Amino acid sequence: MERIARNRKTRRAVAQINVVPYIDVMLVLLIIFMVTAPLLQTGIEVDLPHAQSKSVDLKDQKPVVITIEKGNKYYINQGDEQTPRSLSELVAILRLFVSDRNLKEVLVKSDKSVSYGVFVKVMALVKEAGVEKVGLLTENDQ
Repeated sequence: MERIARNRKTRRAVAQINVVPYIDVMLVLLIIFMVTAPLLQTGIEVDLPHAQSKSVDLKDQKPVVITIEKGNKYYINQGDEQTPRSLSELVAILRLFVSDRNLKEVLVKSDKSVSYGVFVKVMALVKEAGVEKVGLLTENDQ
């Protein structure tokens, strides 16, 4: 009987959490996410909705607007707006405006049919010219 009592005294309750099942669950979840992540990166064509927007305060000055027309024709609303400009001319004009007039904001107006790549290229060139803020013009649905 002493032997049984001695064994009971030496045994203690273990106060540790068994993490092996949690590791198994985490590995399964990791595999699932690794398999599904590439599938989520594919693009879906959507028709973007029209939104109502408020008018922007122009602070008593005529904003500089760059217009991108079908066929990748570029216009700037300073001087003769009817003359199409090349991208290099646009950048040169914007650099002059930034240095002479302290231009900080430009608005870009683009036709729906202009490709996204062309639009992004113009936005990058505007930023490259030193313009701090670039806004987008849309048609209001009101």
